[in-house]
Amino acid sequence: MCRAIGLMSGTSLDGIDVAMIETDGRERVSLGSALTLPYRPEFRERLRSILGGVGPVGEVEEELTRLHAEAVEEFLDRYPAITIDVVGFHGHTILHRPAERRTRQIGDGARLARRLAIDVVADFRSADVAAGGQGAPLAPLFHAALAASLPKPIAVLNIGGVANVTWIGEQMEILAFDTGPGNALIDDWVHRHTGAAADFDGRLARAGNVSAAHVEHFLANSFFDCPPPKSLDRDDFREVSPAGLSLEDGAATLTEITAAGAAAAARYFPAPARGWLVTGGGRHNLALMKALHRCLGVAVHPVEAVGWDGDGLEAQAFGYLAVRSLQGLPLSLPSTTGVSEPICGGRLFRAPLPHCGRGRGPADRLGR
Repeated sequence: MCRAIGLMSGTSLDGIDVAMIETDGRERVSLGSALTLPYRPEFRERLRSILGGVGPVGEVEEELTRLHAEAVEEFLDRYPAITIDVVGFHGHTILHRPAERRTRQIGDGARLARRLAIDVVADFRSADVAAGGQGAPLAPLFHAALAASLPKPIAVLNIGGVANVTWIGEQMEILAFDTGPGNALIDDWVHRHTGAAADFDGRLARAGNVSAAHVEHFLANSFFDCPPPKSLDRDDFREVSPAGLSLEDGAATLTEITAAGAAAAARYFPAPARGWLVTGGGRHNLALMKALHRCLGVAVHPVEAVGWDGDGLEAQAFGYLAVRSLQGLPLSLPSTTGVSEPICGGRLFRAPLPHCGRGRGPADRLGR
């Protein structure tokens, strides 16, 4: 068993999730403590400004790496008894164009390893994209490991800036793909009109009315007629705007659009899901959860209903994937990203020797 910290900075631009996991990289998973540290508004705007790979990317990358190092240090200060073997560092996606075999996650793995004196695995997506895959989503193997004992078929819906789903069948078959926008359109609408980061608790959406015409126009997008595997960049639906609507009606309409995208995804499942588990920030949006229940027509619950941590789950996934990477195990499958064969990924950045920090050199123990 290997003890890993996973780090996630998601497309919602909200902050850094830090989570500890102990795993063999296969079926054995023990979930540990988790911590979320929100970005300050000023940094969130700097991060937003480089989406697409434009602007002062190097400066923001350096700052983002420092913030991740400080997040790990704060986590270890809070839990001083924990010893860590490896850090799974996702970084932050600023560009995702798999059709062009391009994806970019900023974050300096070598710098992070030096500062923490712990081995770091980063750059999880590029090998998959280089092999012709979508590079996303990457959490499905972790979802499947956690769901091994749950009734199936089951769907795990992650709602970050982009939404993605993992369908797990009765024989542990896995299908995964992006379903459409998650929180990004709602967040951007609210931010543009109020300066707030999000529609917290769905308060604005619950006060508004859905424009059926806008939702119908959205669902006419060719993305929904394209079978999986498929993935999205955060800004792929940026032209979707509830123009002419009030703040509340726009929030309600964009919330319905996110739920409708998830419901449209179900047509591609090999068998209907008996229930849906929702993770990510979107599960805190009461209006969105209500819309999902209505659109999907089956039981919809936050992942806490089965004992998972919806705030730490994606970070835990990258801790899990870091261990798999060290062992040379696949991070993606043909049914999750469209690669022709299972692909390992991730790059190992070694901590400086002697190993005097809080890690224990798992690559040495694993013969890497």
